Formats: sequence, C-alpha cells, structure tokens
Amino acid sequence: MAPGRKDGKRGLGGLRDESQEIVTLVVDYIKQETLDPVKGLGRYVVFGVPGSIALSVGLVILAVGFLRLLQGETGSTFTGNLSWIPYVICTVVVVLIAFVAVKAVSRGQTPNQSSDKEKA
Repeated sequence: MAPGRKDGKRGLGGLRDESQEIVTLVVDYIKQETLDPVKGLGRYVVFGVPGSIALSVGLVILAVGFLRLLQGETGSTFTGNLSWIPYVICTVVVVLIAFVAVKAVSRGQTPNQSSDKEKA
C-alpha cells in the first residue's frame, strides 16, 4: 500500500475529490479577491458620481456669479480696455479651487506612512 493511503480503493476517486476541492477553493478565492471589492466600490460610485456632478455645477454657478459681481459692483474700474480682467480673476479663482480639490483627493488616497514605520 502506498504511504498516505488508508485503503487501496481510494486511488483516482480521492484524487478527483481533492482536485474538485482545489477548483472550488480557487473559484472562492477569485470571487473574494475580485468580485467582493467591486461590489464594495458600487456604493462609492453611487454617491461619488452624483456628488462630483453637483459640485461641478455648483462651481460653475458660483464662478458665473463671481464674474457678474466683479463686472457689476466694481463701478468703472474694469471698463474699456480693462474689461477682460474680471474674466482672468474668475479663471484664476476657479483654477485654484480645482487645484485645492485635486490635492485634497490625492492626499486622501496616499497610504499611511506612519503605519508602515510602526510595522518595521
């Protein structure tokens, strides 16, 4: 009798059972590592896409309001050859807001360096 075998009848049947267990184990592992995280991302997508659209629309509305404020409430400061300055000011403000937003999002995605140092 071969080592590891308790009876002489298990041969191919035992190998077939073990191969089915291995296939089941691999399939469960693939589901755990691929499908479950994708399902978890669904919540972020459901709230993230409408939230980003709302923030973008709000930024456009605020930018137009700020532009009209600069054009209407500054009197004769931005008239004639200087009528382009409110557009530049508004563009700079919007670009700064976008830069701050991108930095805030990218800062939140970096791995925590202090936990790496504690592990070492």
